[in-house]
Amino acid sequence: MAQDAASGAGKRKRAVSEKRQAILTAALDLFSRLGFHGARLEQVAELAGVSKTNLLYYYPSKEVLYIAVLRQILDIWLAPLKAFREDFAPLAAIREYIRLKMEVSRDHPQASKLFCQEMLQGAPLLKAELTGSLKALIDDKSAIIAGWVASGKLAAVDPHHLIFMIWASTQHYADFATQVEAVTGSTLQDEAFFQRAVENVQHMIIEGIRVR
Repeated sequence: MAQDAASGAGKRKRAVSEKRQAILTAALDLFSRLGFHGARLEQVAELAGVSKTNLLYYYPSKEVLYIAVLRQILDIWLAPLKAFREDFAPLAAIREYIRLKMEVSRDHPQASKLFCQEMLQGAPLLKAELTGSLKALIDDKSAIIAGWVASGKLAAVDPHHLIFMIWASTQHYADFATQVEAVTGSTLQDEAFFQRAVENVQHMIIEGIRVR
């Protein structure tokens, strides 16, 4: 009996998790295309395959849902940086970070675009996250880079500006995918183009921070 109860509880937990994720996925699609004000909860519910009442049970307002989507984006976006460790060889670590960021741009273009839209609007709904957990993470990783610079393992670069440069060059391929495709005829979904893009961004940044 206890085993059956545990199994039933596990199934319910998975069902709830799957429903939440379906709602977040639908919301990301609509918010990235229509913006916060253009997307309606009825549309999200329909796309997610749930009733509006059910949606509101998990996310009681559009603002709560939007913030949940943005937080999930932030988790995806920052995962590669969280993996960045002091015991890595500096150039290898930064080269791998660039690749991981390019993979995020390839695999989560809607997330990158929505995050960009939020930043352009002044991050009215994400300010606390940016000045809290994001800043703490960046400060931590910047200290690692500063240590590498101080020990002579990297050229004298400002850690914050190095991180900003990596963000700008990698996220461009998602945020301006239409422009990239118009100019090159390719997107990151083209494996050969993806590899060339990664290698070029890695080369330009690595050569700028290599000790000479």
